[in-house]
Amino acid sequence: MQTFHQLFDPESSTYTYLLIDAATRDAALIDPVDRQFERDLALLEQTGVRLRWILETHAHADHITSAGHLAQRTGAGTAAPSGCEIRPAQKQLIDGDTVTFGSQILRAIHTPGHTAGSMSYLWEEQPADGDAKVVRRVFTGDALLIDGCGRTDFQSGDAGTLYDSLTRRLFTLPDDTLVYPAHDYKGRTHSTIAAERASNSRISGRTRDEFIDMMKNLNLPPPRMLAVAVPANQQLGLRDGERVPHGV
Repeated sequence: MQTFHQLFDPESSTYTYLLIDAATRDAALIDPVDRQFERDLALLEQTGVRLRWILETHAHADHITSAGHLAQRTGAGTAAPSGCEIRPAQKQLIDGDTVTFGSQILRAIHTPGHTAGSMSYLWEEQPADGDAKVVRRVFTGDALLIDGCGRTDFQSGDAGTLYDSLTRRLFTLPDDTLVYPAHDYKGRTHSTIAAERASNSRISGRTRDEFIDMMKNLNLPPPRMLAVAVPANQQLGLRDGERVPHGV
């Protein structure tokens, strides 16, 4: 069966990822979008999986998550970076924590800078066929984008911290690690650590001070949904009085 699905929300250019353990049909979902709630439920039904975990890479500023409502519907657990104040999440992740679904393991890598709590998730997919090659993927949220990186001018962002996260954490992963960001605005689906380390136009060849100066002078407009999305996402998209299940 297909064990990896990359989904796209065109309005916010957000990628959502469904990861499946072929042996057990347990699954994890990363960064879902409220507008795509029915699409994601349909995919879960179509693939016949049991959704065990829904994870956020950070509290997004450009869309509202469907994590809380998906958890209500499916009984899945919720996990989020501890530094993002997403308080309803069942599991508050710190660096090195793991989330399991079937025989698969997601490892949390703290990659702050875009926000103070931002996490990336490393999946070294264990194939059902013991002789098959392990596929290594990292889901980088808004820390590392394809030929870019997340902005650092709001919501606890810090350019120097992001530079350290990229160069000392993500760029130390093996060259063939596939990079899957939370967004792309040019139709690209993935990259590799080797490619981003060598040619990412914001990072490659820049010193830390040069990177900080460049990020300070981007002069980008604020995200349109910033004031609404961040507080909503810190509640997993739930309204007052709504609760998520606690138990997987």
